[in-house]
Amino acid sequence: MSTTPDSAPESAHEPGHKSVAEPAPGSAHEPGRRDPYAGFAGTVGRTFGASSPAWPQPVRAREGAPNIVVVLIDDMGYSDIGPFGAEIPTPTLDRLAADGVKLANYHTMPLCSPARAALLTGLNPHRVGYSFVANADPGFPGYGMEVAADIPTLAETLHDNGYATYAVGKWHLTRDSASNAADDRANWPLQKGFDQYYGVLEGLTSLFHPHQLVRDNSPLDIDEFPDDYYYTDDITDRAIAMVKSLRAHDADKPFFLYLAHNAVHGPLQAKPADLARHRGRYDGGWDELRAARFARQLAAGHFPAGTELPDRSTEAGHDVGPWSELTDVQKALYARYMEVYAAMVDNVDQNLGRLTDTLAALGELDNTIIVFTSDNGGTGEGGAEGTRSYFSRFVHHPNLPADWNPDVEREIELIGGPQSLVHYPRGWGMASNTPFRLYKGQTYAGGVRVPFVLSWPAGLPRAESDPGVRPQYQYVTDILPTLLELAGVERPSERAGQPVQSLDGISFAPVLRDPAAESTHPEQYCEMTGNRSYYRDGWKLVTLHRFGAPYDDGEWALYDLRTDPTEIHDVAAEHPDLVKELSAAWEAAGWRNGVFPLTDGSGALALRGPEAERLRRPVTLLAGTPELERYRSSRLISFRSFRIEAELTAHGADDQGVLVSHGDQGGGYSLYVEHGRLRFAYNQYGELIEADGGPLAPGAHLITVEATAVADLRWEFRLLVDGAEGGRLGPVHQLIGMAPFQGISVGVDRKSPVSWPVYERHRSFRYTGGLRAVTYRPGDPAPYDPETVARALRDAAAAFE
Repeated sequence: MSTTPDSAPESAHEPGHKSVAEPAPGSAHEPGRRDPYAGFAGTVGRTFGASSPAWPQPVRAREGAPNIVVVLIDDMGYSDIGPFGAEIPTPTLDRLAADGVKLANYHTMPLCSPARAALLTGLNPHRVGYSFVANADPGFPGYGMEVAADIPTLAETLHDNGYATYAVGKWHLTRDSASNAADDRANWPLQKGFDQYYGVLEGLTSLFHPHQLVRDNSPLDIDEFPDDYYYTDDITDRAIAMVKSLRAHDADKPFFLYLAHNAVHGPLQAKPADLARHRGRYDGGWDELRAARFARQLAAGHFPAGTELPDRSTEAGHDVGPWSELTDVQKALYARYMEVYAAMVDNVDQNLGRLTDTLAALGELDNTIIVFTSDNGGTGEGGAEGTRSYFSRFVHHPNLPADWNPDVEREIELIGGPQSLVHYPRGWGMASNTPFRLYKGQTYAGGVRVPFVLSWPAGLPRAESDPGVRPQYQYVTDILPTLLELAGVERPSERAGQPVQSLDGISFAPVLRDPAAESTHPEQYCEMTGNRSYYRDGWKLVTLHRFGAPYDDGEWALYDLRTDPTEIHDVAAEHPDLVKELSAAWEAAGWRNGVFPLTDGSGALALRGPEAERLRRPVTLLAGTPELERYRSSRLISFRSFRIEAELTAHGADDQGVLVSHGDQGGGYSLYVEHGRLRFAYNQYGELIEADGGPLAPGAHLITVEATAVADLRWEFRLLVDGAEGGRLGPVHQLIGMAPFQGISVGVDRKSPVSWPVYERHRSFRYTGGLRAVTYRPGDPAPYDPETVARALRDAAAAFE
């Protein structure tokens, strides 16, 4: 290598001189070219002997910087762990709380994606673009579902300051239409500051058969899981492996681990051994459970003397009846649902114990900040009766037919296992949120007030006089600035050459250190699907919005949380001026944070941008194609007629297996050949219906499935072999909402099967003959397609104006 012409004087490169020789001919100030020696700290001569080396200094965290572990649970209510009043054994969390601090007045967002966006950025979620879960794209700034480049995540800031950064589990910050392998991945975990990632990009999954696991930037192509597979165990295994690998390579580098469980979100599923430990625990019902949990909370000092336990929920659509009025059959079934939920919480604690044991073995547990909390409160989405058909219960369509069944028959012994997708009745959600009112999705305390435990023995040792309970109001946006302060890391004012957006959160480190410190977060707005609230210095203005109702001040209720933390006594009529003042403050905060437009009866949340229409194009899937992503798959069939063509090049007399499958135990369909006959299985949200397509002769064939969308959200299916009809099925209820949840597979039925009997006989049942490709041809949308209806309403409104 030479920096000068051969005639350049050697003295220019003597030791002590930097690269100051004349540039090579034609290289001086050449546009688009940087001097390769610019900024080099050593000296460069013509030879190594005449040069002095220098090395760039790597970014290192400060000496003694703590590790940080954030454990985020999904849909866990305030009272569901031992430190917050639960009877569920959580010994690991009990130890962390005994050494650390409980925030008894911590608040979050009432839905998962917005809460996660706020936690990882420190900004109000509407500012980040998460007014809703990342399953919508109606075309407004608050619904963009992308973390902008000028909003650094907690992972990015820590990584820039020398931390290793890992994420496992639920992400749900990538818009569903951007979760496929062809997307630019701009909003996937690795592009948001994490070194490694393993988990599920979407909001929920089967814990026995996850529908699409992603490692780093790549969806994994998996046919089958082991019989003893359990997702909560798996992501904990991966987290522990990441930490062990880091320590094998670097003894000092601190790490940030974001361990985001899909548990305890529905569908509820638990390991048999965990479930067995909770048999009979909930036979007394939800009324008895609430009273017992509330008594423990009062004894632990979570609430001031005189705090009342609200009556059972009575609001229309959210109401819960007395346990004593249920039949014995209902009690047995409903108790089993709660046993499954408790077993999931139990398992989370066991796995946290495995992680803390690993940190202890490494000698790092005391210098690790561990945060444990939930993204939102417990849910009422299981309805009054609960369900064994989660995706059928979880359907929201204004024109469901009268015979729509939000449940299916399942033997009680199957509840909690891989053949059932269950959710508990909302009475258990009410108990989960003890002592608060309402549920996930609402801005009352039941939706937004959740458990919070923080432990850091080395940095925040508990004084003997410190009760460890903090009554100060704090908010989810405060987590990021708090952790940065505790770690001694400053949030940058600019990143990658551009200014970053300001924080909304405020560090509550003073509150952690001093029980008498004032709350650092005296004021906060909240909004979710029209449910609104505004908190200021102990007063809370809140609505329970009725979908489609006008947004007027008649919706507001007012509570003095200093004396009424459970929001029982509405004092709005006594303080009209305060209602007006806080309502105006909410309105101003809404415009300042990008809350508007609010949802209404126009159906606009169902709208998708023009780019999403690309996912509705016909597609040919060659044999061997990895599973098509869930959302892309659903676009080919939802609310419309469609046609599937399977091209067999060489079917032999003994060949058999699945030609195409789409879905899982919660709903789907599968076309397969068994014992020489063509078969079509339709899983109607857990109810299996089959059609016989007749014998399939050896040779090449074009096998077609024609699905015709008919009235009352139904399909009629016709099977054709080389154009000749071979069988019919239907009419059956269409798979809508989140079903089918697993994507399309060619030549195999991967992971969770459509037909459990076929799975028991053949597992994933790969086709053994010659299959060239499967082609999907979606038809025009049916009149009841929500997007079609929403566009018609929008066009009619525009014409009227």
